[in-house]
Amino acid sequence: MTDISKNYCVIMAGGIGSRFWPMSRTAFPKQFHDILGTGRTLIQMTYDRFLPLVPKENILVVTNERYKALVLEQLPDLKPEQVLCEPFMRNTAPCVAYSAFWIAERTPDANIVVAPSDHLITREASFIEDIQISMNQANKSGNLVTLGIKPTRPDTGYGYIQWADAKEVDNDRVKKVKTFTEKPNLELAKDFIESGDFYWNSGIFVWNLPSIMKAFQSHLPEMYSQFEEGKGKYGTAEEAEFINNMYSSCENISIDYGIMEKAKNVNVVLSDFGWSDLGTWGSLHTQLSSDEHNNGVVGENVMLYNCSDSVVHVGSDKLVVLHGLNGYIVVDTGVSLLVCKKEDEQKIKQFVNDIKINKGESWV
Repeated sequence: MTDISKNYCVIMAGGIGSRFWPMSRTAFPKQFHDILGTGRTLIQMTYDRFLPLVPKENILVVTNERYKALVLEQLPDLKPEQVLCEPFMRNTAPCVAYSAFWIAERTPDANIVVAPSDHLITREASFIEDIQISMNQANKSGNLVTLGIKPTRPDTGYGYIQWADAKEVDNDRVKKVKTFTEKPNLELAKDFIESGDFYWNSGIFVWNLPSIMKAFQSHLPEMYSQFEEGKGKYGTAEEAEFINNMYSSCENISIDYGIMEKAKNVNVVLSDFGWSDLGTWGSLHTQLSSDEHNNGVVGENVMLYNCSDSVVHVGSDKLVVLHGLNGYIVVDTGVSLLVCKKEDEQKIKQFVNDIKINKGESWV
């Protein structure tokens, strides 16, 4: 294991999570909610997860500037300068570049883990082991490493990584990435599962700083040049003004499209640590304890009669009685109520867009 003082974690926490409406709203996105009813919010659980691997002073959160106060409230051990604020949503590549240049001012040979703030991991000891394997591989080879998740079903909501056996690696779970495929249709997803050499793309990345900088120079040179102009300003009083002026012209592109799918030096660590991206209410349902009729409930005062295969999420201050629902999502925030068939949950994004147009942005 490498010197832990050189380890950094970048938590990406700028998303809105519109598929988790009405709980997740622009003013208070899902990463700041205790969606699972555990007493810890998703971003708090993510922060806790990395403490055995990364000194707390080396944990950064990249988020929209409107969420800085929320981050500091929920993660009080962070200093304000550890919250990197984006003035606009520009996808994940600018987020990664911003954090890389910030870290470069302090630790030029840093090891970096980049992870979303809103994922669920149930077997954390296995997760820590796989991050350590990834860091060792990244340091030894200079490769970019991603964590692939052993698929349990032909899910069309995830991206997929095809792997091939890699030479000159010490661990048989470290493979060379052959292809990345964005969310496939159901037939293709079934083919992927049957082949055995496709894993889900977790969106968790590991690399050392020189390697990711080189990758930006090669594959996103304009973005690299934009952030390079800020050298000497990161971590100073000039940082915010530079970022605010530069970000509007920054390309809106994911790290997957911008670098990972183009680079030739990419490894995947084949993993199985109880992962879910918690992207939808349906995915939350699979993680909740269910009753004998497969109903998953968060809320202390929920009474179900003749209900099955449903997910219910309500506040503990409200009594909710439901009868005759099969395969439904019911979410009550006290301000908004959603009742939707689980099979139609992909329509929630459309509902949110319609609400913006017809009822105003204050509702979303």
